[in-house]
Amino acid sequence: MSSSGNGKRGVLFDVDGTLVDSNYLHAVCWWQAFRRMEHDVPMSAIHRGIGMGGDKLVEHLLGEDRNKEEDEKLDSTHGAIFSTWWPSLRAFDGAGDLLKACAGKDLTVVLASSASEAELGFLRTVIDADSAISGATSSGDADASKPSPDILEAALESGGLDAADTVFVGDSVWDVKAASKLSIPTIGLTCGGTSEAELREAGAEEVYEDPRALLAALDSSLLGTLISRN
Repeated sequence: MSSSGNGKRGVLFDVDGTLVDSNYLHAVCWWQAFRRMEHDVPMSAIHRGIGMGGDKLVEHLLGEDRNKEEDEKLDSTHGAIFSTWWPSLRAFDGAGDLLKACAGKDLTVVLASSASEAELGFLRTVIDADSAISGATSSGDADASKPSPDILEAALESGGLDAADTVFVGDSVWDVKAASKLSIPTIGLTCGGTSEAELREAGAEEVYEDPRALLAALDSSLLGTLISRN
């Protein structure tokens, strides 16, 4: 990575499955939404698609020849069911501490989320580290969802960052694929349910178990290299 020279370095964080323990709840809610529309999709297949935006996930699971009106209904139904779980959501151990530690070492911290604005607001209360967060994205900030890189481009803009001075932290292969399109190195976390082998095969340069594990290795990680870089 070559520096752009503006002196600003940053880290983009995916939220669902990376900072907040929500991936399996998303899988259940998608499964219920599919069932309401008379689609029988195995929950394991749904979990493998979590990390994509809703539009891409539906196409990935049901095929390209889709009724767009039904797709939108599936997405909105999933969102409505998932909202009933908001009070149960919890941040992973160390999530807030990791964000605060990054900000304390002069990294610009941006949440790169495709959640709705209302959902993102709730997720931020769960993480409880707003003092460390310099910017955030929601679904309205990108025309195309992951694995397209649009949401990451919006996150870079939100933080006033260049890809060359940034590291992305995510939990799914779709996170890694999106970041690779912008040549942003990715640190993968397995707490979202994707294995280290899958994350590395997708291109993750480092893999840790969860935010607490990354925090413990912060100085020796890619983030530490970014912090110490001249």
